[in-house]
Amino acid sequence: MISKNLRWMAAVVLASNLATAVPGTALAQPANPPRPTYSSGGTVTTTPIKHLVVIFQENVSFDHYFGTYPKATNPSGEPAFHALPGTPSVNGLTEGLLTHNQNLDATATSYQPFRLDRSQNYTCSQDHDYTPEQQAYDSGLMDKFPEFTASPCAVASYPNVSSLGAAIVMGYFDGNTVTGIWNYAQHFAIDDNYFDTNFGPSTPGAINVVSGMTGNTDPSTDVGATAGGDVTAGSVMGDPDPYYDDCHGSEYVGMSSTNKNIGDLLNSKGISWGWFQGGFTPSTPYTAATSTAPAVPAVCATTTNRLDGTAETAYSPHHNPFEYYASTSNPHHLPPSAINMIGHNDQANHQYDLSYFHQAALAGHLPAVSYLKANRAQDGHPGNSSPLDEQEFLVSTINFLQSLPEWNETAVIITYDDSDGWYDHVIGPIMNQSASTADALTGVGACGTGASSLAGMQARCGYGPRLPFIVISPFAKNNFVDNTLTDQSSVVRFIEDNWQLPQIGNGSFDEVAGSITHMFDFKRPRGGKLLLNPNTGQVVVDTQE
Repeated sequence: MISKNLRWMAAVVLASNLATAVPGTALAQPANPPRPTYSSGGTVTTTPIKHLVVIFQENVSFDHYFGTYPKATNPSGEPAFHALPGTPSVNGLTEGLLTHNQNLDATATSYQPFRLDRSQNYTCSQDHDYTPEQQAYDSGLMDKFPEFTASPCAVASYPNVSSLGAAIVMGYFDGNTVTGIWNYAQHFAIDDNYFDTNFGPSTPGAINVVSGMTGNTDPSTDVGATAGGDVTAGSVMGDPDPYYDDCHGSEYVGMSSTNKNIGDLLNSKGISWGWFQGGFTPSTPYTAATSTAPAVPAVCATTTNRLDGTAETAYSPHHNPFEYYASTSNPHHLPPSAINMIGHNDQANHQYDLSYFHQAALAGHLPAVSYLKANRAQDGHPGNSSPLDEQEFLVSTINFLQSLPEWNETAVIITYDDSDGWYDHVIGPIMNQSASTADALTGVGACGTGASSLAGMQARCGYGPRLPFIVISPFAKNNFVDNTLTDQSSVVRFIEDNWQLPQIGNGSFDEVAGSITHMFDFKRPRGGKLLLNPNTGQVVVDTQE
Protein backbone atom coordinates (compact mmCIF):
# COMPACT_ATOMS: atom_id res chain seq x y z
CA MET A 1 0.00 0.00 0.00
CA ILE A 2 2.83 2.43 0.85
CA SER A 3 4.55 1.70 -2.47
CA LYS A 4 1.32 2.28 -4.38
CA ASN A 5 0.69 5.54 -2.55
CA LEU A 6 4.22 6.77 -3.26
CA ARG A 7 3.87 5.89 -6.92
CA TRP A 8 0.49 7.62 -7.09
CA MET A 9 1.90 10.77 -5.45
CA ALA A 10 4.92 10.76 -7.78
CA ALA A 11 2.63 10.36 -10.78
CA VAL A 12 0.53 13.32 -9.64
CA VAL A 13 3.62 15.52 -9.24
CA LEU A 14 5.04 14.41 -12.59
CA ALA A 15 1.69 14.86 -14.31
CA SER A 16 1.63 18.40 -12.95
CA ASN A 17 5.08 18.99 -14.41
CA LEU A 18 4.01 17.56 -17.73
CA ALA A 19 0.84 19.62 -17.80
CA THR A 20 2.41 22.93 -16.89
CA ALA A 21 5.80 22.67 -18.57
CA VAL A 22 4.62 22.75 -22.18
CA PRO A 23 7.06 24.15 -24.75
CA GLY A 24 5.78 26.73 -27.16
CA THR A 25 4.17 30.11 -26.79
CA ALA A 26 3.24 29.52 -23.16
CA LEU A 27 6.88 29.00 -22.23
CA ALA A 28 8.49 31.53 -24.51
CA GLN A 29 10.74 33.91 -22.64
CA PRO A 30 9.11 37.31 -22.12
CA ALA A 31 10.40 40.15 -24.22
CA ASN A 32 13.45 41.60 -22.50
CA PRO A 33 13.76 45.35 -22.03
CA PRO A 34 16.63 47.01 -23.90
CA ARG A 35 19.95 46.06 -22.34
CA PRO A 36 22.99 48.22 -21.87
CA THR A 37 25.75 47.50 -24.36
CA TYR A 38 29.50 47.35 -23.90
CA SER A 39 31.90 48.03 -26.73
CA SER A 40 35.53 46.86 -26.80
CA GLY A 41 37.76 46.37 -29.83
CA GLY A 42 34.83 46.77 -32.18
CA THR A 43 32.75 44.03 -30.50
CA VAL A 44 29.48 44.99 -28.83
CA THR A 45 28.06 42.82 -26.03
CA THR A 46 25.17 43.18 -23.62
CA THR A 47 27.38 42.43 -20.60
CA PRO A 48 31.00 43.34 -19.81
CA ILE A 49 31.98 39.76 -20.70
CA LYS A 50 34.04 39.75 -23.90
CA HIS A 51 35.45 36.22 -23.56
CA LEU A 52 33.49 33.12 -22.57
CA VAL A 53 35.34 29.85 -21.91
CA VAL A 54 33.14 26.77 -21.57
CA ILE A 55 35.01 23.84 -19.98
CA PHE A 56 32.86 20.89 -20.93
CA GLN A 57 33.58 17.83 -18.79
CA GLU A 58 32.14 14.34 -18.59
CA ASN A 59 29.62 12.27 -16.68
CA VAL A 60 28.78 13.70 -13.27
CA SER A 61 25.42 14.14 -11.55
CA PHE A 62 24.96 17.05 -9.16
CA ASP A 63 24.67 14.83 -6.08
CA HIS A 64 27.74 12.84 -7.15
CA TYR A 65 29.91 15.95 -6.64
CA PHE A 66 27.81 18.28 -4.49
CA GLY A 67 25.47 16.00 -2.51
CA THR A 68 26.84 17.00 0.92
CA TYR A 69 28.20 20.45 0.02
CA PRO A 70 29.47 22.37 1.95
CA LYS A 71 30.09 19.68 4.61
CA ALA A 72 33.15 17.47 4.11
CA THR A 73 34.15 14.50 6.26
CA ASN A 74 37.82 15.61 6.56
CA PRO A 75 39.45 12.26 7.39
CA SER A 76 43.13 12.13 8.17
CA GLY A 77 45.36 11.92 5.11
CA GLU A 78 43.01 13.69 2.68
CA PRO A 79 43.06 17.40 1.73
CA ALA A 80 40.91 19.24 4.25
CA PHE A 81 37.93 21.37 3.29
CA HIS A 82 36.28 23.82 5.68
CA ALA A 83 33.43 25.96 4.42
CA LEU A 84 33.66 29.72 4.65
CA PRO A 85 31.32 31.43 7.14
CA GLY A 86 27.95 32.14 5.61
CA THR A 87 28.23 29.51 2.87
CA PRO A 88 24.73 28.80 1.54
CA SER A 89 23.40 25.26 1.40
CA VAL A 90 22.36 23.46 -1.76
CA ASN A 91 19.49 21.14 -2.61
CA GLY A 92 21.61 18.13 -1.69
CA LEU A 93 21.44 14.91 0.26
CA THR A 94 19.53 15.43 3.49
CA GLU A 95 19.86 13.17 6.51
CA GLY A 96 16.71 11.36 5.42
CA LEU A 97 18.01 10.76 1.90
CA LEU A 98 21.31 9.51 3.31
CA THR A 99 19.84 7.09 5.83
CA HIS A 100 16.33 6.21 4.66
CA ASN A 101 16.70 6.17 0.89
CA GLN A 102 14.17 4.12 -1.05
CA ASN A 103 16.47 2.99 -3.88
CA LEU A 104 16.06 -0.72 -4.65
CA ASP A 105 17.40 -3.19 -7.19
CA ALA A 106 15.36 -5.85 -8.99
CA THR A 107 15.55 -8.12 -5.93
CA ALA A 108 14.19 -5.35 -3.66
CA THR A 109 17.57 -4.94 -1.94
CA SER A 110 17.84 -1.44 -0.47
CA TYR A 111 20.81 0.87 -1.12
CA GLN A 112 21.80 4.10 0.64
CA PRO A 113 24.02 6.90 -0.71
CA PHE A 114 27.57 6.66 0.61
CA ARG A 115 30.83 8.61 0.50
CA LEU A 116 33.61 7.52 -1.85
CA ASP A 117 36.97 8.49 -0.42
CA ARG A 118 39.99 9.86 -2.28
CA SER A 119 41.52 6.38 -2.73
CA GLN A 120 38.36 5.37 -4.62
CA ASN A 121 38.64 8.09 -7.25
CA TYR A 122 38.86 5.56 -10.09
CA THR A 123 35.51 3.90 -10.75
CA CYS A 124 33.87 2.27 -13.74
CA SER A 125 31.25 4.09 -15.77
CA GLN A 126 27.57 3.55 -14.94
CA ASP A 127 24.77 2.95 -17.45
CA HIS A 128 23.74 6.39 -18.68
CA ASP A 129 21.72 5.57 -21.77
CA TYR A 130 18.49 7.35 -22.64
CA THR A 131 16.08 4.57 -21.68
CA PRO A 132 17.73 3.21 -18.48
CA GLU A 133 18.01 6.72 -17.03
CA GLN A 134 14.26 7.22 -17.48
CA GLN A 135 13.59 3.82 -15.93
CA ALA A 136 15.76 4.75 -12.93
CA TYR A 137 13.67 7.89 -12.44
CA ASP A 138 10.57 5.70 -12.14
CA SER A 139 7.93 8.36 -12.81
CA GLY A 140 9.67 10.74 -10.43
CA LEU A 141 10.20 8.37 -7.50
CA MET A 142 13.97 8.38 -8.20
CA ASP A 143 14.27 4.93 -6.66
CA LYS A 144 15.53 2.50 -9.30
CA PHE A 145 19.13 3.56 -9.93
CA PRO A 146 20.61 0.27 -8.61
CA GLU A 147 18.26 -1.66 -10.89
CA PHE A 148 18.67 0.26 -14.14
CA THR A 149 21.84 2.38 -14.17
CA ALA A 150 24.23 0.55 -11.84
CA SER A 151 27.24 -1.09 -13.51
CA PRO A 152 29.31 -2.96 -10.90
CA CYS A 153 33.06 -2.50 -11.33
CA ALA A 154 35.34 -5.37 -12.30
CA VAL A 155 37.74 -6.57 -9.61
CA ALA A 156 40.88 -6.43 -11.77
CA SER A 157 40.39 -2.88 -13.03
CA TYR A 158 38.86 -1.24 -9.94
CA PRO A 159 40.09 -3.07 -6.81
CA ASN A 160 39.12 -0.22 -4.44
CA VAL A 161 35.44 -0.26 -5.43
CA SER A 162 34.85 -3.71 -6.93
CA SER A 163 33.26 -5.07 -3.74
CA LEU A 164 30.45 -2.51 -3.88
CA GLY A 165 28.41 -4.22 -6.59
CA ALA A 166 25.23 -2.37 -7.59
CA ALA A 167 25.69 0.00 -4.63
CA ILE A 168 28.39 1.85 -6.61
CA VAL A 169 25.77 3.94 -8.42
CA MET A 170 24.79 5.56 -5.10
CA GLY A 171 28.34 6.75 -4.37
CA TYR A 172 29.30 10.42 -4.06
CA PHE A 173 32.47 12.43 -3.48
CA ASP A 174 32.87 15.33 -1.06
CA GLY A 175 35.25 18.25 -0.62
CA ASN A 176 38.16 16.03 0.35
CA THR A 177 38.31 14.61 -3.21
CA VAL A 178 36.58 17.23 -5.41
CA THR A 179 38.34 19.87 -3.33
CA GLY A 180 39.09 22.24 -6.20
CA ILE A 181 35.52 22.31 -7.46
CA TRP A 182 34.21 22.92 -3.95
CA ASN A 183 36.69 25.78 -3.51
CA TYR A 184 35.54 27.33 -6.78
CA ALA A 185 31.99 27.11 -5.44
CA GLN A 186 33.15 28.87 -2.27
CA HIS A 187 34.53 31.86 -4.15
CA PHE A 188 32.27 32.04 -7.19
CA ALA A 189 28.76 30.88 -8.18
CA ILE A 190 27.05 27.52 -8.75
CA ASP A 191 23.52 26.58 -9.83
CA ASP A 192 21.85 23.64 -8.07
CA ASN A 193 18.90 23.63 -10.48
CA TYR A 194 20.73 22.99 -13.76
CA PHE A 195 19.84 19.97 -15.91
CA ASP A 196 20.92 17.86 -18.83
CA THR A 197 18.66 19.08 -21.64
CA ASN A 198 17.64 15.49 -22.45
CA PHE A 199 18.11 12.09 -20.89
CA GLY A 200 20.98 10.12 -22.34
CA PRO A 201 24.75 9.93 -22.80
CA SER A 202 27.55 12.12 -24.16
CA THR A 203 26.54 12.95 -27.72
CA PRO A 204 23.10 14.46 -26.95
CA GLY A 205 24.69 16.51 -24.16
CA ALA A 206 27.48 17.74 -26.42
CA ILE A 207 25.06 18.72 -29.18
CA ASN A 208 22.75 20.44 -26.71
CA VAL A 209 25.49 22.65 -25.24
CA VAL A 210 26.16 24.08 -28.70
CA SER A 211 22.68 24.01 -30.20
CA GLY A 212 19.95 22.74 -27.85
CA MET A 213 18.76 20.60 -30.73
CA THR A 214 19.39 16.85 -31.11
CA GLY A 215 16.61 16.18 -33.63
CA ASN A 216 16.52 16.24 -37.41
CA THR A 217 19.49 14.08 -38.33
CA ASP A 218 20.35 13.68 -42.01
CA PRO A 219 19.34 10.15 -43.15
CA SER A 220 21.87 10.26 -46.00
CA THR A 221 24.70 10.42 -43.43
CA ASP A 222 23.36 7.64 -41.19
CA VAL A 223 25.71 4.67 -41.22
CA GLY A 224 24.47 2.18 -38.64
CA ALA A 225 23.34 4.85 -36.17
CA THR A 226 19.61 4.15 -36.37
CA ALA A 227 20.11 0.40 -36.75
CA GLY A 228 22.43 0.43 -33.74
CA GLY A 229 19.93 2.27 -31.54
CA ASP A 230 21.82 5.57 -31.39
CA VAL A 231 19.18 7.47 -33.38
CA THR A 232 15.45 7.13 -32.77
CA ALA A 233 12.74 9.01 -34.65
CA GLY A 234 15.45 11.10 -36.30
CA SER A 235 16.90 12.28 -32.97
CA VAL A 236 20.32 11.48 -31.52
CA MET A 237 19.83 9.75 -28.16
CA GLY A 238 22.89 7.47 -28.11
CA ASP A 239 26.57 7.90 -28.92
CA PRO A 240 27.04 7.67 -32.69
CA ASP A 241 30.23 9.24 -33.98
CA PRO A 242 30.08 12.33 -36.20
CA TYR A 243 29.79 11.80 -39.96
CA TYR A 244 32.11 14.71 -40.71
CA ASP A 245 35.16 13.29 -38.90
CA ASP A 246 37.84 11.03 -40.35
CA CYS A 247 38.30 9.49 -36.89
CA HIS A 248 34.75 8.17 -36.55
CA GLY A 249 34.04 4.52 -35.85
CA SER A 250 31.65 2.13 -37.55
CA GLU A 251 28.41 3.90 -36.52
CA TYR A 252 28.05 7.58 -37.36
CA VAL A 253 25.59 10.26 -38.42
CA GLY A 254 25.39 13.95 -39.30
CA MET A 255 22.87 16.65 -38.59
CA SER A 256 20.63 18.09 -41.31
CA SER A 257 21.91 21.16 -43.15
CA THR A 258 18.84 23.02 -41.86
CA ASN A 259 20.10 22.61 -38.28
CA LYS A 260 22.22 25.43 -36.88
CA ASN A 261 24.62 25.54 -33.96
CA ILE A 262 26.11 28.44 -32.03
CA GLY A 263 29.18 28.40 -34.28
CA ASP A 264 27.00 29.13 -37.29
CA LEU A 265 25.45 32.11 -35.50
CA LEU A 266 28.84 33.47 -34.41
CA ASN A 267 30.21 33.07 -37.94
CA SER A 268 27.30 35.03 -39.38
CA LYS A 269 28.31 38.00 -37.26
CA GLY A 270 32.07 37.61 -37.64
CA ILE A 271 32.65 36.82 -33.94
CA SER A 272 35.69 34.66 -33.17
CA TRP A 273 35.17 31.24 -31.63
CA GLY A 274 36.67 27.79 -31.40
CA TRP A 275 36.30 24.24 -30.10
CA PHE A 276 39.57 23.00 -28.58
CA GLN A 277 39.84 19.28 -27.83
CA GLY A 278 42.58 17.06 -26.49
CA GLY A 279 44.00 14.69 -29.09
CA PHE A 280 42.46 16.49 -32.07
CA THR A 281 45.84 16.68 -33.82
CA PRO A 282 45.93 13.35 -35.69
CA SER A 283 48.56 10.74 -34.93
CA THR A 284 48.61 10.05 -38.68
CA PRO A 285 47.74 13.10 -40.80
CA TYR A 286 45.23 13.04 -43.63
CA THR A 287 46.69 12.42 -47.08
CA ALA A 288 44.89 13.92 -50.05
CA ALA A 289 44.08 11.82 -53.09
CA THR A 290 46.46 11.81 -56.01
CA SER A 291 46.16 10.60 -59.57
CA THR A 292 47.52 7.24 -58.47
CA ALA A 293 46.25 6.80 -54.93
CA PRO A 294 43.03 7.46 -52.99
CA ALA A 295 42.85 9.81 -50.02
CA VAL A 296 43.93 8.40 -46.66
CA PRO A 297 41.82 9.55 -43.68
CA ALA A 298 43.41 11.03 -40.59
CA VAL A 299 43.95 8.71 -37.62
CA CYS A 300 43.46 9.83 -34.00
CA ALA A 301 45.41 7.35 -31.87
CA THR A 302 47.44 9.67 -29.63
CA THR A 303 47.39 8.66 -25.95
CA THR A 304 47.93 10.59 -22.73
CA ASN A 305 48.48 9.21 -19.24
CA ARG A 306 46.23 9.41 -16.20
CA LEU A 307 47.74 10.24 -12.83
CA ASP A 308 48.09 6.51 -12.15
CA GLY A 309 50.12 6.06 -15.35
CA THR A 310 47.38 4.40 -17.41
CA ALA A 311 47.50 5.47 -21.05
CA GLU A 312 44.17 6.57 -22.52
CA THR A 313 43.32 7.48 -26.11
CA ALA A 314 43.18 11.28 -26.03
CA TYR A 315 40.47 12.06 -28.61
CA SER A 316 36.84 10.96 -28.63
CA PRO A 317 34.96 11.83 -31.85
CA HIS A 318 31.50 11.67 -30.31
CA HIS A 319 32.50 14.27 -27.73
CA ASN A 320 32.98 16.89 -30.49
CA PRO A 321 29.55 18.32 -31.37
CA PHE A 322 30.66 20.62 -34.19
CA GLU A 323 31.86 17.64 -36.24
CA TYR A 324 28.21 16.56 -36.69
CA TYR A 325 27.58 19.62 -38.90
CA ALA A 326 29.04 20.11 -42.39
CA SER A 327 29.17 23.86 -41.78
CA THR A 328 31.43 23.74 -38.69
CA SER A 329 33.44 20.55 -39.17
CA ASN A 330 37.12 19.96 -39.82
CA PRO A 331 36.88 16.37 -41.13
CA HIS A 332 40.59 15.87 -41.73
CA HIS A 333 41.72 17.56 -38.49
CA LEU A 334 43.75 20.17 -40.36
CA PRO A 335 45.72 22.65 -38.22
CA PRO A 336 45.11 26.40 -38.29
CA SER A 337 46.97 28.20 -41.05
CA ALA A 338 48.50 30.59 -38.47
CA ILE A 339 48.14 31.37 -34.77
CA ASN A 340 46.44 34.67 -35.55
CA MET A 341 43.80 32.76 -37.55
CA ILE A 342 42.64 30.76 -34.53
CA GLY A 343 39.01 31.64 -33.95
CA HIS A 344 38.55 32.75 -37.57
CA ASN A 345 37.66 31.09 -40.85
CA ASP A 346 40.45 29.04 -42.40
CA GLN A 347 41.21 25.38 -43.13
CA ALA A 348 40.76 24.42 -39.47
CA ASN A 349 37.20 25.78 -39.53
CA HIS A 350 37.23 26.60 -35.78
CA GLN A 351 38.13 23.02 -34.70
CA TYR A 352 41.50 22.72 -32.96
CA ASP A 353 43.72 20.64 -30.77
CA LEU A 354 43.57 21.74 -27.12
CA SER A 355 47.20 22.92 -27.28
CA TYR A 356 46.24 25.68 -29.70
CA PHE A 357 44.08 27.34 -27.07
CA HIS A 358 47.10 28.16 -24.94
CA GLN A 359 49.11 29.25 -27.96
CA ALA A 360 46.37 31.59 -29.15
CA ALA A 361 45.76 33.02 -25.68
CA LEU A 362 49.44 33.71 -25.05
CA ALA A 363 49.74 35.39 -28.45
CA GLY A 364 46.83 37.73 -27.68
CA HIS A 365 44.30 35.90 -29.85
CA LEU A 366 41.87 34.55 -27.25
CA PRO A 367 38.58 33.95 -29.12
CA ALA A 368 35.38 35.55 -27.93
CA VAL A 369 33.85 32.10 -27.33
CA SER A 370 35.94 29.01 -26.57
CA TYR A 371 34.82 25.49 -25.74
CA LEU A 372 37.52 23.37 -24.06
CA LYS A 373 37.43 19.56 -24.07
CA ALA A 374 40.13 17.80 -22.06
CA ASN A 375 42.06 14.73 -23.11
CA ARG A 376 40.02 11.67 -22.16
CA ALA A 377 42.46 11.00 -19.31
CA GLN A 378 41.43 14.34 -17.73
CA ASP A 379 37.79 14.79 -18.76
CA GLY A 380 36.38 13.29 -15.53
CA HIS A 381 34.62 10.40 -17.29
CA PRO A 382 34.57 7.32 -15.01
CA GLY A 383 36.38 4.43 -16.66
CA ASN A 384 38.99 6.57 -18.39
CA SER A 385 39.48 9.46 -15.94
CA SER A 386 38.75 10.44 -12.34
CA PRO A 387 37.93 13.48 -10.18
CA LEU A 388 41.63 13.91 -9.38
CA ASP A 389 42.71 13.77 -13.04
CA GLU A 390 39.93 16.20 -13.84
CA GLN A 391 40.98 18.53 -11.01
CA GLU A 392 44.49 18.77 -12.42
CA PHE A 393 43.09 19.91 -15.77
CA LEU A 394 40.50 22.31 -14.37
CA VAL A 395 42.80 24.02 -11.89
CA SER A 396 45.72 24.31 -14.32
CA THR A 397 43.44 25.80 -16.96
CA ILE A 398 41.75 28.30 -14.65
CA ASN A 399 45.06 29.33 -13.06
CA PHE A 400 46.34 29.96 -16.60
CA LEU A 401 43.29 32.01 -17.58
CA GLN A 402 43.74 34.27 -14.56
CA SER A 403 47.26 35.11 -15.80
CA LEU A 404 45.92 36.63 -19.03
CA PRO A 405 45.30 40.37 -19.51
CA GLU A 406 41.80 39.45 -20.76
CA TRP A 407 40.84 37.93 -17.40
CA ASN A 408 39.01 41.06 -16.24
CA GLU A 409 36.48 40.60 -19.07
CA THR A 410 36.27 36.78 -19.04
CA ALA A 411 33.76 34.26 -17.70
CA VAL A 412 34.44 30.54 -17.33
CA ILE A 413 31.70 27.92 -17.21
CA ILE A 414 32.40 24.43 -15.90
CA THR A 415 29.70 21.92 -16.72
CA TYR A 416 29.10 18.37 -17.91
CA ASP A 417 27.65 16.39 -20.80
CA ASP A 418 25.62 13.87 -18.79
CA SER A 419 25.22 12.31 -15.34
CA ASP A 420 26.84 8.93 -16.11
CA GLY A 421 23.77 7.40 -14.44
CA TRP A 422 25.00 8.36 -10.92
CA TYR A 423 22.23 8.80 -8.38
CA ASP A 424 20.67 12.22 -7.98
CA HIS A 425 17.54 12.81 -5.94
CA VAL A 426 15.98 15.61 -8.03
CA ILE A 427 13.77 15.32 -11.09
CA GLY A 428 13.48 18.48 -13.15
CA PRO A 429 10.39 19.63 -15.00
CA ILE A 430 9.67 17.80 -18.22
CA MET A 431 9.94 20.68 -20.66
CA ASN A 432 9.72 18.39 -23.68
CA GLN A 433 7.58 15.26 -23.81
CA SER A 434 8.26 12.30 -26.07
CA ALA A 435 6.51 9.12 -27.08
CA SER A 436 9.09 7.03 -28.91
CA THR A 437 10.10 3.40 -28.60
CA ALA A 438 13.09 4.53 -26.50
CA ASP A 439 11.07 6.36 -23.85
CA ALA A 440 10.25 4.90 -20.43
CA LEU A 441 9.79 7.72 -17.91
CA THR A 442 6.03 7.43 -17.38
CA GLY A 443 5.47 4.05 -19.00
CA VAL A 444 6.65 1.87 -21.85
CA GLY A 445 7.29 4.13 -24.83
CA ALA A 446 6.22 7.21 -22.89
CA CYS A 447 7.68 10.38 -21.46
CA GLY A 448 4.26 11.97 -21.15
CA THR A 449 2.25 11.77 -24.34
CA GLY A 450 4.81 13.34 -26.65
CA ALA A 451 2.14 15.66 -28.00
CA SER A 452 3.86 18.82 -26.72
CA SER A 453 7.32 18.08 -28.10
CA LEU A 454 9.34 20.97 -29.52
CA ALA A 455 8.79 21.12 -33.29
CA GLY A 456 7.10 17.71 -33.05
CA MET A 457 10.41 15.87 -32.62
CA GLN A 458 10.39 12.73 -30.48
CA ALA A 459 13.16 10.92 -28.52
CA ARG A 460 14.15 14.22 -26.86
CA CYS A 461 12.60 13.70 -23.42
CA GLY A 462 13.88 16.30 -20.99
CA TYR A 463 14.96 17.91 -18.87
CA GLY A 464 17.12 14.97 -17.93
CA PRO A 465 19.45 14.45 -14.93
CA ARG A 466 20.70 17.30 -12.74
CA LEU A 467 24.33 18.29 -13.39
CA PRO A 468 26.91 20.60 -11.79
CA PHE A 469 27.17 24.12 -13.20
CA ILE A 470 29.83 26.56 -12.02
CA VAL A 471 30.60 30.12 -13.15
CA ILE A 472 34.08 31.53 -12.44
CA SER A 473 34.70 35.16 -13.30
CA PRO A 474 35.53 38.54 -11.80
CA PHE A 475 31.80 39.16 -12.37
CA ALA A 476 30.59 35.95 -10.69
CA LYS A 477 28.80 36.42 -7.40
CA ASN A 478 30.87 35.38 -4.40
CA ASN A 479 30.01 32.13 -2.58
CA PHE A 480 26.63 32.08 -4.28
CA VAL A 481 24.15 29.29 -4.98
CA ASP A 482 21.65 30.06 -7.71
CA ASN A 483 18.34 28.19 -7.92
CA THR A 484 17.31 29.40 -11.38
CA LEU A 485 16.00 26.61 -13.61
CA THR A 486 18.58 26.18 -16.38
CA ASP A 487 19.83 23.50 -18.74
CA GLN A 488 22.64 22.89 -21.24
CA SER A 489 20.97 25.11 -23.82
CA SER A 490 21.20 27.99 -21.32
CA VAL A 491 24.85 28.20 -22.40
CA VAL A 492 23.67 28.69 -25.98
CA ARG A 493 21.11 31.26 -24.82
CA PHE A 494 23.75 33.27 -22.94
CA ILE A 495 26.00 33.43 -25.99
CA GLU A 496 23.06 34.46 -28.16
CA ASP A 497 22.01 37.19 -25.76
CA ASN A 498 25.50 38.48 -24.92
CA TRP A 499 26.64 38.80 -28.53
CA GLN A 500 23.18 39.85 -29.79
CA LEU A 501 22.63 36.85 -32.02
CA PRO A 502 19.33 35.41 -33.19
CA GLN A 503 18.00 32.29 -31.49
CA ILE A 504 18.59 28.94 -33.13
CA GLY A 505 14.92 28.04 -32.74
CA ASN A 506 13.53 25.39 -35.12
CA GLY A 507 12.95 23.03 -32.20
CA SER A 508 15.96 24.09 -30.12
CA PHE A 509 15.60 24.22 -26.34
CA ASP A 510 17.11 27.72 -26.50
CA GLU A 511 13.53 28.90 -27.01
CA VAL A 512 12.71 28.05 -23.39
CA ALA A 513 16.15 28.12 -21.73
CA GLY A 514 16.55 29.80 -18.36
CA SER A 515 19.10 32.57 -17.92
CA ILE A 516 22.46 32.18 -16.15
CA THR A 517 22.84 35.96 -15.64
CA HIS A 518 21.58 35.71 -12.04
CA MET A 519 24.99 34.23 -11.20
CA PHE A 520 26.76 37.48 -12.11
CA ASP A 521 27.10 40.91 -10.54
CA PHE A 522 28.11 43.17 -13.40
CA LYS A 523 28.08 46.30 -11.25
CA ARG A 524 30.72 45.11 -8.76
CA PRO A 525 33.44 43.05 -10.47
CA ARG A 526 36.22 41.73 -8.25
CA GLY A 527 39.92 42.22 -8.80
CA GLY A 528 42.68 39.84 -7.80
CA LYS A 529 43.08 36.12 -8.31
CA LEU A 530 42.13 32.79 -6.76
CA LEU A 531 44.81 30.19 -7.50
CA LEU A 532 44.49 26.58 -6.41
CA ASN A 533 46.93 23.67 -6.11
CA PRO A 534 46.18 21.31 -9.05
CA ASN A 535 46.97 18.24 -6.94
CA THR A 536 45.10 19.02 -3.73
CA GLY A 537 42.57 21.56 -4.97
CA GLN A 538 43.33 23.77 -1.98
CA VAL A 539 43.71 27.56 -2.16
CA VAL A 540 47.31 28.76 -2.52
CA VAL A 541 46.69 32.40 -3.51
CA ASP A 542 43.64 34.51 -2.78
CA THR A 543 44.00 38.19 -3.59
CA GLN A 544 40.39 38.78 -4.58
CA GLU A 545 38.86 42.01 -3.42
